[in-house]
Amino acid sequence: MEKGCPVPPFSSPRGDTLSKLIQEIAQARPFSSLAEEALLNLLRTADCLQRAMQRATRNHGITSTQYNVLRILRGAQPDGLTCASIGERMIAADPDITRLLGRLKAMALIRQQRDKRDRRIVRTHISAAGLNLLAELDPIVQKLPAQLLGHIESGELMHLVHLLERARTHCGRQPIGPAECEGSDDCRK
Repeated sequence: MEKGCPVPPFSSPRGDTLSKLIQEIAQARPFSSLAEEALLNLLRTADCLQRAMQRATRNHGITSTQYNVLRILRGAQPDGLTCASIGERMIAADPDITRLLGRLKAMALIRQQRDKRDRRIVRTHISAAGLNLLAELDPIVQKLPAQLLGHIESGELMHLVHLLERARTHCGRQPIGPAECEGSDDCRK
């Protein structure tokens, strides 16, 4: 199990199953509700898994968010995507995709060009250097799910996936607002 990640539930003296989150965050008071405890457990676990992903990508000079964008663009070949389309496909929303793309462009991992049919549209494409970087990272990142979640049985994982999907039904796709793209031209779908 990844260091610093939440540990499995334990049985309390009453015999019911509780999470160890109260101990992990040294909280003196009980949670106000089971829903609050579940939400905070989700957030803590997501942070743990995100940090593991960051460690996997940082040795290659990019963040996990930049890695996600590169994977999205690899899947969108050969057409590329607009800024807004990239934002819609991201795992974790980034409020300033223009700046994120600017950093990837400065590293020569992506290229951008105006659409041939509509010059107002800017399409982003992964570059050869971006593809090479993904080729280096793919074996490392592909091992992460087993390393981080391999101790959970497949039936439990299926149940977890179902519960997480249900939990997102009341979130909406863009809980922090739409992606910000520099100028309305970049955001055309």
